[in-house]
Amino acid sequence: MYFGLFTFGLFPLLLQLFMYRYFFTALIFMISSLKEVQAQAEISFLVSFSEPQAHYADVEIQLSGNKKDFVDFKMPVWAPGSYLVREFAKNVEGFYAKDATDRSLAVQKINKNTWRVSAGGKETIKVAYRVYAYELSVRTSFIDDSHAFLSPTGIFMYAGGLISHPATVTIKPYGTWKKISTGLTPVKGKENTFYAPDFDILYDSPFEVGNQDVFDFEAAGVKHEVAMYGGGNYDKTRLAADMAKLVEEETAIFKENPNKHYVFIVHNTQSGGGGLEHLNSTVLGAPRLSYASETGYKNFLGLVAHEYFHLWNVKRLRPAALGPFDYDNENYTPDLWVAEGFTAYYDNMMLRRAGFYSPEKYLEALCDDIEKVENQAGSKIQPVSEASFDAWIKYYRPNENSKNSTISYYNKGALLGMILDLEILNATKGQKGLDDVMSGMYDEYYKHQKRGYTSEEFKSMAEKVSGISLDDFYRNYVYGIAPLNYNLHLGHAGLNLVNDNAGKNTSSLGITTVVKEDRFLVGSVIRGGAAWTDGLNVNDEIIAVDGYRVTGATDALRTTDLDKLIAERKAGDRVNVLISRDGLVISREVTLKASETGKYRIEADKNASLEQLALRKKWLKL
Repeated sequence: MYFGLFTFGLFPLLLQLFMYRYFFTALIFMISSLKEVQAQAEISFLVSFSEPQAHYADVEIQLSGNKKDFVDFKMPVWAPGSYLVREFAKNVEGFYAKDATDRSLAVQKINKNTWRVSAGGKETIKVAYRVYAYELSVRTSFIDDSHAFLSPTGIFMYAGGLISHPATVTIKPYGTWKKISTGLTPVKGKENTFYAPDFDILYDSPFEVGNQDVFDFEAAGVKHEVAMYGGGNYDKTRLAADMAKLVEEETAIFKENPNKHYVFIVHNTQSGGGGLEHLNSTVLGAPRLSYASETGYKNFLGLVAHEYFHLWNVKRLRPAALGPFDYDNENYTPDLWVAEGFTAYYDNMMLRRAGFYSPEKYLEALCDDIEKVENQAGSKIQPVSEASFDAWIKYYRPNENSKNSTISYYNKGALLGMILDLEILNATKGQKGLDDVMSGMYDEYYKHQKRGYTSEEFKSMAEKVSGISLDDFYRNYVYGIAPLNYNLHLGHAGLNLVNDNAGKNTSSLGITTVVKEDRFLVGSVIRGGAAWTDGLNVNDEIIAVDGYRVTGATDALRTTDLDKLIAERKAGDRVNVLISRDGLVISREVTLKASETGKYRIEADKNASLEQLALRKKWLKL
């Protein structure tokens, strides 16, 4: 019999089956063991501030239910929503670990953001470390004796293998600090303690601790908390009413608001700005005295509209690469032009729909994006999909040549949102628009499939809603660098884009300038311009042009003496530019070229058809 088994190959087959059975049994055992460890483990944080004036947070972690010989504690290297590796571990110091009896445990740092604790199977591990926090931005932590802003990815470490495990955070406010603002759920019966169902939620929930000015409003059935730090000339009653209008307009697109509680953390500083989205909160920066001016106030509302729209677009409806996150490495996607760019399209559109912008003012805002794209030489070099993918190494790390080689996925993405909206409206005779694509994607991929989408899936949904092929749109505008045909797309609404600088033939040196330490320097050189061709460099100090001394001083119109000298020449004229480069005085002959900088406006076509007027009315909510 046994010879027969060998002869017909049955023995190897039986052996293979046995090995498979053994492997799967072992795998099931490992998974069960991991679940058991996770089920038994408890993770809690305590954050205090023994020296806030020196900008430190004191962090303690207690991990209970451990069964492993060693545990790796890891600090994320980046903050989701801000696509740059920021190396938060650089701010950590004084890391140590103990067991339940306060006996020290050996610690070894095994890479830039990982501390390995030799636990020896000890059930309880207590870890402590300090974090230096003195960079006030929407994505980094800041602590002084007036308040603490905790950006979670730079404060809280996670234990290897337990990132999906729940945790509690207890905050011990310093001195007279009395308020804590966060999107996390308070733990009943425990003062200043909050619950996170997993570390993705914890890392998506910043804290403002201090004596911030807090006010509330309700919109779309959701309670909204606004926590203002830094003072300012804001009117709480007006802000609450106007922010509520934006919430209602944005909720109407997606037909539901998935939160029960939402927090706006606002840092009012001398010249603040920026925003960062979170699952049920956002952090905003604003100049504290900007609220009284109409421009400053509308700018703030635009920031609110942008970050709140992310509640759906990015935080829930998201590219596949943006969650679950790898906190150790870059998370690449070619679709930031949708995630951020479409959000930038909708922020101004929301101000229009809520009545804060007139149709004319909205079109002016649209022209701002057009000018930023058309006047940047990089728009002819970098496709917007590539700009999205390379955000990690280019967008957040600009240099003197970035405007010549890159394009913003915010600005160009916003324009592609406009174009796609108009194309869908035109194809469906005003029955559907980009709103329907966004809500359809939200329903299908966030609510139904519970996952992120691919580039192809977004394109497919847009084609389904519009009923037309978008092959050319993607080939030319997304993956290519074809010029945007504004008048073709705006023409659907009986509108025309006009360049007021066309045909002027204004002479240009092809540079921007800066004054630094009383030196008049070349700040950037524009690709293809006169300086680019004839060899002026960034950081060259401009001393004279055609024998006339230039200083960089400006008049009431912010015109420099260099501007005046160049304005007197014509394109094609040669000028002698005397510069100092690295301490050497050099003379350069430069042939002036015509400026290619555009100044744009959108005007109505007097001969627009009834169909075009109807589409314009639908698009601009006239």
